[in-house]
Amino acid sequence: MTGERTDGASLLAQAGIGLRAPHLAEVMAARPAAGWLEVHAENYMCGGPAPAALERIRRDYPISVHGVSLSIGSAEGPDGHHLGRLKRLMEQFEPALVSEHLSWCVAGGVYLNHLLPLPYTEETLALVSAHVDRAQEVLGRRILIENPSSYLRFHQSALGEAEFLAALAKRTGCRLLCDVNNIYVTAQNFGLDPIAYLDALPAAAVGEIHLAGHQRNEVEGGVVLIDDHGSRVSEPVWSLYREALRRFGARPTLVEWDTRLPDLEVLLSEARTADRIMAATLSQNPDVDAA
Repeated sequence: MTGERTDGASLLAQAGIGLRAPHLAEVMAARPAAGWLEVHAENYMCGGPAPAALERIRRDYPISVHGVSLSIGSAEGPDGHHLGRLKRLMEQFEPALVSEHLSWCVAGGVYLNHLLPLPYTEETLALVSAHVDRAQEVLGRRILIENPSSYLRFHQSALGEAEFLAALAKRTGCRLLCDVNNIYVTAQNFGLDPIAYLDALPAAAVGEIHLAGHQRNEVEGGVVLIDDHGSRVSEPVWSLYREALRRFGARPTLVEWDTRLPDLEVLLSEARTADRIMAATLSQNPDVDAA
């Protein structure tokens, strides 16, 4: 790979927020204090006023690009046309970080509006590794792969999710986006140990952390947590975030909020909370690697 940007390090020890369309005008007008901004790649690939606005905004904020439709887990792999558009987006906006999901959303050329799960097998690992290698070669940079939230498990899975991600990072050189809320949701849904999940991730490979709210759904036989990005970060997730910081050190941290979108100040207050927790946790653990 060539031309890989390294300024992701400039986001260390800072929390950012997702830049969503209803807040775009306010951010442009007020330029509120935020460590960095994340945008969804697909919202800026088709022209119109959004790319022009982002071109102005990125003069004042570092940005991260988060994809939702690369479909690295599909049998046929990433679509060449989509990869080409993503590459042009990278060249135009020069984001500090680029990330995608450990999932699939395309079958037979048809895009599905869901991030669908994968069986964690050696065959899947080989397939996804090849697709990540291809994406990184085309984009000329490393990408970050995000752990999903889980609501089902495959009988065929021979590897744990964290073990799968660790092996993927080792094979491809990609980095990992540790979504702490997703870990909490998955652990609660299946009775797993979220601390053990964190311990299974290679600290050096973790390049970013996500935080978000989730919803509790009462169902017959118990409760299912849904990662809906529609509320404040819960206290158990903040607690797990502290544990992640103790293991990984300072990492760019994003507060995601995509449904029931609140006023911009609510997102900014959540980011300030993340900044305070990061500073306090690292001051109590000075020997943690911040790289």
